[in-house]
Amino acid sequence: MDQHPAIELRSISKAFGMVQANKDISMRVMPGTIHGIIGENGAGKSTLMSILYGFYKADSGEIFINGNKTLIPDSQAAIAAGIGMVFQHFKLVENFTVLENIILGVEDGRFLRPSLKKAQAELTQLANEYDLHVEPNALIEDLGVGMLQRVEILKALYRKADILILDEPTGVLTPGEADQLFRILGRLRDEGKTIILITHKLREIMDITDTVSVMRRGEMTATVKTASTSPEALAELMVGRKVLMKVDKAAAQPGDSVLQVIGLNVTDENGVHRLKDVSLEVRAGEILGLAGVSGNGQSELLEVLGGYRKATGTVTLSGEKIPLTGSGANGQSRRNMGISHVPEDRQREGLIMEFAAWENIPFGYHNAPEFQRNRLLMNNKAVRTETAGSMERFDVRPPDPRLRASGFSGGNQQKIVVAREIERNPDLLLVGQPTRGVDIGAIEFIHQQIIALRDQGKAILLVSVELDEIMALSDRIAVMFDGRIMGERLPHETDVKALGLLMAGIAKEAA
Repeated sequence: MDQHPAIELRSISKAFGMVQANKDISMRVMPGTIHGIIGENGAGKSTLMSILYGFYKADSGEIFINGNKTLIPDSQAAIAAGIGMVFQHFKLVENFTVLENIILGVEDGRFLRPSLKKAQAELTQLANEYDLHVEPNALIEDLGVGMLQRVEILKALYRKADILILDEPTGVLTPGEADQLFRILGRLRDEGKTIILITHKLREIMDITDTVSVMRRGEMTATVKTASTSPEALAELMVGRKVLMKVDKAAAQPGDSVLQVIGLNVTDENGVHRLKDVSLEVRAGEILGLAGVSGNGQSELLEVLGGYRKATGTVTLSGEKIPLTGSGANGQSRRNMGISHVPEDRQREGLIMEFAAWENIPFGYHNAPEFQRNRLLMNNKAVRTETAGSMERFDVRPPDPRLRASGFSGGNQQKIVVAREIERNPDLLLVGQPTRGVDIGAIEFIHQQIIALRDQGKAILLVSVELDEIMALSDRIAVMFDGRIMGERLPHETDVKALGLLMAGIAKEAA
């Protein structure tokens, strides 16, 4: 007798107004396997998994769990059906202990003590069985992200989950933590658990999954055995055309020093020392990549250099000292000096989402002569003409200057921000997470624009949590941990493992 799939989706469809997020999707996931799901932004991956976990209700279609038709109107029904989900942003109570988070919502009776005692014993057993060791009485707020992810997995296992859904699980992990996670997932699979992995990282798909499904524009385009495919083939299935998987660039030709940072320190409003004696240099015609797990000072460094965070220390641009406090420490003065900035969060810091594309293009550059009609009024016709040209040059889709920023996909929103900053011909470009949440086709294009700017002799400081991106784009790599520069490496003389040790705060000598 044939084995029933652990999960079978039949003709699942879901629309939000006029947007068809999922269209007639069918998928089978066999038990005891790791099944990857990939696709561009807006392909419908998260919507599909939200239907499986009971967050959304499908407009049509059926769900079968272990061969049985199953209604999943809410997450409680999903948990009852043996489904657990580990979200990209953890759902944990910061000031509760690990143990208290594990039992939250599934307490036995009115008294906590028996629940906690039972949970402690079961937690010890699960930790030993799946190599998921974590201190039960530790406060969530005191744990690193790798441990927090273990807590989320333990929470699902404590609820008797046989099916685990993980949404972009490595986005905030060091390479070492990601490797450990994959070892845990492999062990769970070996013990008979079924795992669905949503990720945009093709390397992870190739390394850990048994089968992979590809989605495009709300439809399922293919399901293949991982061993019988390649990253290039998967990328083509995702975007519908061949994609250049490696960054094509010539060797850098560094010129004079453009940016010099010496002894930079930042203390935030809560008295926390965010930057600790940071020093670095970026030369004309080179890309300095700044690697590190999010939250280790990279954001604060970009904010200081971009003019919207105060600091102490010395920063110079082509020998001219940049003010770090007072009225001269602002974004407008930075732009006037020749610094452009692609911020880490395009929606919060790069765009006004309810404004049209043409209204977003002059932000920070509204005083430029070509945008001025006179001292009081802007030349809106000139702005719209400039926007139309930028959209054509940067392949923004749809190429409609009148469309609100919120109407574009994440990749096209990013292209608008990148176009605005690159086309001002800066001496120094600050780039924060250039391809965060961007699909593989747009990643290829944005990388090409950054390399082209470097080849024009411009200096670029690149911040990214994606080590593949850092390795591919950078001419030199600096690594940050806990507000400090841990070390500097050349891409051709290092590897992901060595960078991962520095990202974890372990210097080469100590390692």
